[in-house]
Amino acid sequence: MTAVPPPRVGFIVFDGVTMLDVSGPAEVLHQSGKLGHPYELVLVSPHGGPVTTANGLTLTGTVTAADAGPVDTVVVAGGDLLAQHPAEEGLLSTTRALTDNAARVTSVCTGAFVLAELGLLDGRSATTHWRQAGTLARRYPRVRVEPDAIHVRDGRFVTSAGISAGIDLALALVEDDHGAAVARDVARELVVFMQRPGGQSQFSAATTTPPPRTDPLRSLIASVLADPAADHSLPAMAATAAVSTRHLTRLFRTELGTTPARWVERVRLDRAQHLLLEGHSVTSAAHHSGLGTDETLRRAFARHLDTTPTHYRSRFASTRGRPPMP
Repeated sequence: MTAVPPPRVGFIVFDGVTMLDVSGPAEVLHQSGKLGHPYELVLVSPHGGPVTTANGLTLTGTVTAADAGPVDTVVVAGGDLLAQHPAEEGLLSTTRALTDNAARVTSVCTGAFVLAELGLLDGRSATTHWRQAGTLARRYPRVRVEPDAIHVRDGRFVTSAGISAGIDLALALVEDDHGAAVARDVARELVVFMQRPGGQSQFSAATTTPPPRTDPLRSLIASVLADPAADHSLPAMAATAAVSTRHLTRLFRTELGTTPARWVERVRLDRAQHLLLEGHSVTSAAHHSGLGTDETLRRAFARHLDTTPTHYRSRFASTRGRPPMP
């Protein structure tokens, strides 16, 4: 009886690629093989040969698309340069050659920019690193960017969030191929979540606001960021900016794509996150951020971050536990 060959997974890499975008998913698939469900992994680059990653380490043994042969799954790894300017033709042609006949096409982090540049994500939902989600949406308006998702599946395309989210992506692929029990065993072996709690928003910097073009909005935003707990009701902010409430709402919509109330809530939530990480209790963080009560803070965490203040602090405050401040 002829043995069925393992599925072939082609990792598309290039000079400047993020190492963990490659090694994270590759290790998941390797661990699957140790459990009796192997994959054949192949590194593919535009020119073949050694590839220097962003951290200076070298990936050896890469082959060109022509030498790689057909693959079942494509994984397009990311790198900072992909968000800075469109991918070079060599990387695009390599990706095009591998994806044409692949049953499943995936990307890690900014690898989504390569798929988007080829038009493969047009009309589809996709995600990328939270820091680059806005850039992806602006550069490729036909892509439905989901900035909070850890990974997004749309047809044969699966895109994942930044860097370590490639591990989450690969676990999802193993589950698709071999079931949840196998993926769970791999997650246990790697000491990671089978499905991490919350989305990308819990990692992002909410107050990284683009500089407003108008002076009234610029000075108002500076005052809110300086003291999030002050009175920032719509009338109070309109008075600070010396404009009408209607005009202020219009400015927020035009320049920031949101309402004044939603933006203030995100600023206060960002402040509360920092306070929690500094050791404040939930009550203290709610009070000093301007969110007011524990319940208001919990609702804001649930709405924006899909987690609770206590869980957030336990995961991000420190590698060592420490008691909260009163």
